[in-house]
Amino acid sequence: MDFDQRLERAIERGQRKRSAEDRERAERAMTEDEFKNLHSKARLELSEHIEACLRKLPEVFPGFDFVTVMEADGWGAKISRDDVAPAAGKGLTRVYSRLEMVIRPYSPSHIVELVARGAIRNKEVLSRSHFQMLAQIDLESFSELIDQWVLEYAEKFSART
Repeated sequence: MDFDQRLERAIERGQRKRSAEDRERAERAMTEDEFKNLHSKARLELSEHIEACLRKLPEVFPGFDFVTVMEADGWGAKISRDDVAPAAGKGLTRVYSRLEMVIRPYSPSHIVELVARGAIRNKEVLSRSHFQMLAQIDLESFSELIDQWVLEYAEKFSART
């Protein structure tokens, strides 16, 4: 066998090895359905944690209404309240306070995204978002972040009322 034939065979072996590695990598990679299932499980667990945390605030701050959120924008919960407050030279004015936290719907970018928006007495005090790649999701850190944001809102609300 001359050098040209051995070179040709070496190239073929290399190509077979590369295609075998590509097949293994593809098998290990998650399918789109697996990503959707993983997102659904994460969304369910995190939205339940959001609900559990936000349900506690109306117990501590009476007047808040709790609502479970299941919309096109995401799943989670929100609390809100309307108050009447004296306004300088205007009599009484209506002020609102709210905190909403949702997990965004599945997207082809393969992420889990948490979004929080909060206002106290007509002023936005919290507007945050956090995401993690589905393949490396850490639900414990998400839960801790939810706790942290709810506690931050509670501290700000108690300081302004």
